[in-house]
Amino acid sequence: MNGHLEAEEQRDQRPDQELTWSWGHGSRSALDRAEAMAPPPPPLAASTPLLHGEFGSYPARGPRFALTLTPQALHIQRLRPKPEARPRGGLVPLAEVSGCCTLRSRSPSDPAAYLCIYTYPRGRRGGRRRAARTFRADGAATYEENRAEAQRWATALTCLLRGLPLPGDGEITPELLPRPPRLLLLINPFGGRGLAWQWCKDHVLPMISEAGLSFNLIQTERQNHARELVQGLRLSEWDGIVTVSGDGLLYEVLNGLLDRPDWEEAVKMPVGILPCGSGNALAGAVNQYGGFERALGIDLLLNCSLLLCRGGGHPLDLLSVTLASGSRCFSFLAVAWGFVSDVDIQSERFRALGSARFTLGTVLGLATLHTYRGRLSYLPATVEPASPTPAHGLPRAKSELTLAPAPAPPVAHSPLHRSVSDLPLPLPQPALMSPGSPEPPPLLSINGGDPELAGDWAAAGDSPLSPDPLLPSLPGSPKAALLSPITEGAPEMPASSGLLPPTPDAPAAISTGGPPDHLLPPLGTPLPPGWVTLEGDFVLMLAISPSHLGAELVAAPHARFDDGLVHLCWVRSGISRAALLRLFLAMERGNQFSLGCPQLGYAAAHAFRLEPLTPRGVLTVDGEQVEYGPLQAQVHPGLGTLLTGPPGRPGREP
Repeated sequence: MNGHLEAEEQRDQRPDQELTWSWGHGSRSALDRAEAMAPPPPPLAASTPLLHGEFGSYPARGPRFALTLTPQALHIQRLRPKPEARPRGGLVPLAEVSGCCTLRSRSPSDPAAYLCIYTYPRGRRGGRRRAARTFRADGAATYEENRAEAQRWATALTCLLRGLPLPGDGEITPELLPRPPRLLLLINPFGGRGLAWQWCKDHVLPMISEAGLSFNLIQTERQNHARELVQGLRLSEWDGIVTVSGDGLLYEVLNGLLDRPDWEEAVKMPVGILPCGSGNALAGAVNQYGGFERALGIDLLLNCSLLLCRGGGHPLDLLSVTLASGSRCFSFLAVAWGFVSDVDIQSERFRALGSARFTLGTVLGLATLHTYRGRLSYLPATVEPASPTPAHGLPRAKSELTLAPAPAPPVAHSPLHRSVSDLPLPLPQPALMSPGSPEPPPLLSINGGDPELAGDWAAAGDSPLSPDPLLPSLPGSPKAALLSPITEGAPEMPASSGLLPPTPDAPAAISTGGPPDHLLPPLGTPLPPGWVTLEGDFVLMLAISPSHLGAELVAAPHARFDDGLVHLCWVRSGISRAALLRLFLAMERGNQFSLGCPQLGYAAAHAFRLEPLTPRGVLTVDGEQVEYGPLQAQVHPGLGTLLTGPPGRPGREP
């Protein structure tokens, strides 16, 4: 085999957006994780060859290939029986790769080693589908030499996927790879249309196992269950907490972290989201950040899962929201009043429809359009972002409403019932097999059984492949999901096999910790100079942090996860139903501000106060209904850390 390492040509350039850290730089303590958030080394040129070599295929009588690995893609060229004029599948972007592993034949006489790469390319109709590409390392006479070559390729590919630097001296060995990252997965089995558990088993767990990520999986059983769980976690055991649900579960996790006595360290825990709910706004923003085209359903889930497998965290602004009672909660998404919150809460009865509930709720909301009188005050950003200019002038005034805050109600804690991933799950092995499992691995078929690729390499009489037993649990192997304890004792089993549905009347998570709001005077006291106040009749008011209000609704096109701003959008009364509908249709592309609607306003702020003057209405924080009355909020820049994967470029997606 003519495998060799090309010289690495590093350019002194940096992308517009950088990750604060990657999976490879993670550590088990929150303090070490914070210290590891150093900028990555300058990126290699996208076309720089890193490895080049000749491989056979599986089965052995298939064609032979020349493989070239660059920082952005794996290039595959067929050599024999004859080179292809137009190679089919000859370019595999790393953005489509979840992981890789090395395999060996179960035939003792076969000296070859095998490199298996798991990919999720887009099909002709746009959806992703799993495909495994297996290549035969057979250039040497002994298995040990061929295994070393397959390991070299697997290590180099895994380093690229996880953002780890490659050495320039050509010595690429598995010792370059740190231990697999440890993730705590929290799933709401009732998310979306009740398909969250099935989607997790069919798509999420196999992919993160292919990526070599270790995990524990816990099913939540009621509202605020996730909040209670994270309050009792030993966070040093984990590298990230990932919710497999809609936006509501992540809201519970963040507020649970900020309610811990050690909240200053706890909030540094990276959190992620894999969309399996009806409201997937943050996932839509992550999908856009990763450079993927707009997606819904399983395609959005696969895109976000691929980004999670790559690793990489980004600072996340959090909004501290003080309610009329004096209690406080933290938002990563949006505070809504009027039309948006009405649709969100009233569409709960249509939850079985999944994301279509919002479409139906919007139609019903338009039919019974309400206006609300209120007062919106905000502290404008000193430097306005590149955003549309509000249609109305902004008069300056001070709030004169005086309110007496009431003490926050106590929060009750319920016993924890846990269901973790070391319990038997109906999953194909070895997706969840522990490294020390006594169960023998099953026969591995080429391409993972994908029918569209089996015809290219299938043949009779070849020995089946199995994970290389001599490899020291190479990260990227689908062998294992290492299991970490949640508490000192053994996990408790649920009292019954059935899970209770969430209680719709349960209170939203309230946090008692977190940083002080230095920009906000107490509710009911006058605002300091420099604030802007608007008073009148509104159809809606939205205070949003990321760009997306839903998986396909871009409310703040220029918003970023860490811009330190809350983006205020409002619609005044006097707008027709048809014009309001056009605004929401334009929001699918983020073009609503180009319509020239005179009732639509926008401002970027660091803090705001909302005082409803209508006696009845609905207020929501991240889609969760909160007490109705005056509230105020302040942005805390970069307080959290979001697992986003590497940043993409518009139009990057193949």
